Amino acid sequence: MLQSSGLKSLLAVCVLAASAFSTVERYPCTQCLLDECGTNRQTICKTSHGCFSNKQELNTSGQRSELFQQKGCSSSTCVPLSFSATLGNEKTFAFGHQCCAAAQCNRELFPALQKSSDSNGVTCRACFNETDLSCHPTPLTCTGVETKCVEVVGTAGKILVLYGMGCATEAACSLRGAEVLGSLRINAYCVDPISGSRPLAPILSSTLTGLFLLKVSL
Repeated sequence: MLQSSGLKSLLAVCVLAASAFSTVERYPCTQCLLDECGTNRQTICKTSHGCFSNKQELNTSGQRSELFQQKGCSSSTCVPLSFSATLGNEKTFAFGHQCCAAAQCNRELFPALQKSSDSNGVTCRACFNETDLSCHPTPLTCTGVETKCVEVVGTAGKILVLYGMGCATEAACSLRGAEVLGSLRINAYCVDPISGSRPLAPILSSTLTGLFLLKVSL
């Protein structure tokens, strides 16, 4: 009888411990997409995943042309990423993806990268084309933290969406198949500047090879 009572007590302790553990294992995160991100909708996420917040902004000639926002439960391999780029035809793009691990930690809107107007001494070739993997670049003076020159190819499925050149932050140089603005996948590569930094001839050569192969496959 005493043994049975002891087993019941032990079982009760285990149940309470499991209940407390499950409470700690989950917490609320803000969940929204696009225009809904002005509301305070919530979902319950596992602490092993956490919360995420994503904001992307495309501007043309200084005016916002597209805004993409999303929040929710992150994957277990959530990786923060932020970058910005300034391409030809006065196209600018800023991307921010943040991960956090606390209740409602993604509730507040975070600002996109702040672009500076101060020259950093780097000059890149800049252009923008939505129909072909070529364009006629013109010199672009880079500003702020956009210290790298890039070539960017954007596709939707196997359809070419855009090709561009310009200035970007260093994180943009290693984008391979990154998804932006909902369904657009971009590949970006560092290329030689016109002036202001060390040449990148080996990278430029591989970039052109990759662009050629992509064009053939389309």
